[in-house]
Amino acid sequence: MFPISILNVSSSRFILTGFPGLEVHYLWISIPFSSIYAMVFLGNCMVLHVIRTEPSLHQPMFYFLAMLALTDLCMGLSTMYTVLGVLWGIIREISLDSCIAQSYFIHGLSFMESSVLLAMAFDRYIAICNPLRYSSILTNDKIMKIGVTILCRSSLLIPPVIIRLKFLNYCHPHILSHSFCLHQDLIRMACSDIRFNSIYGLALVISNLLLDAVLILISYIMILHAVLAIASREERIKSLQTCVSHICAVSVFYIPIIGLTMVHRFGKHLSPLVHVLMGNIYILFPPLMNPIIYSIKTQQIRRRVQRLFYLKRM
Repeated sequence: MFPISILNVSSSRFILTGFPGLEVHYLWISIPFSSIYAMVFLGNCMVLHVIRTEPSLHQPMFYFLAMLALTDLCMGLSTMYTVLGVLWGIIREISLDSCIAQSYFIHGLSFMESSVLLAMAFDRYIAICNPLRYSSILTNDKIMKIGVTILCRSSLLIPPVIIRLKFLNYCHPHILSHSFCLHQDLIRMACSDIRFNSIYGLALVISNLLLDAVLILISYIMILHAVLAIASREERIKSLQTCVSHICAVSVFYIPIIGLTMVHRFGKHLSPLVHVLMGNIYILFPPLMNPIIYSIKTQQIRRRVQRLFYLKRM
């Protein structure tokens, strides 16, 4: 049990939740989590380095991959301090201002990753359905404009709902469900009118995550239609293979989101440990898996990484 002073509802500090019931094992649990964060940073930095230093990878597809790697790197940075801080016993609480800032980055980066995945789906659609105009459609200028649009869409739509968190009255016990801050976690503790946060937050999810998922699905329906029209079986397989990495990236992003949503919506009877585990999967699984997926499935990245390690051994 937390001391009464810690749970004081008039306080502006919030308790971070690690793994309930496993507190005595935090030091051991921190080892795999530290390894995961190290892999997130090394993997995404390696992808960025390879794309930056290899001229043959200066193409639209890999520019979007660089955006994805940068987004994943920032997601890791935004949660590392509190997640590892709780496991290492460095911190147990977080201030309201820090919590609001962290929730802004987590949700903003999630929307950014969704937008980048949509841009990558558009890239695959153009490459397969309109290959002769690929280089004329996706010019460096167009890619830069897409990048700026993604940044604005992810960063400028969220502030109204996040800023309002500062002015809510939190009268319920200040115990967060995770070792990081989420918007839905904060409004759960509020006693003020949260209709704006609920409605605006739902509109953001629909206009970003849901809309992006629908557009990605439509793009792949059109890609599949174009591929099936190709006479040669080998060419069909070759065309579809260029989409495998992106399909995997979409899956590792949306499946944890769906799982976390289902657990929050229908899993109130489940152990708090399940909620914590799903939250950590949502935060860490995409940044961990994306560099692995693209290093294995994308031939150009794989060859460059192999060459990089070979040179280091020389």
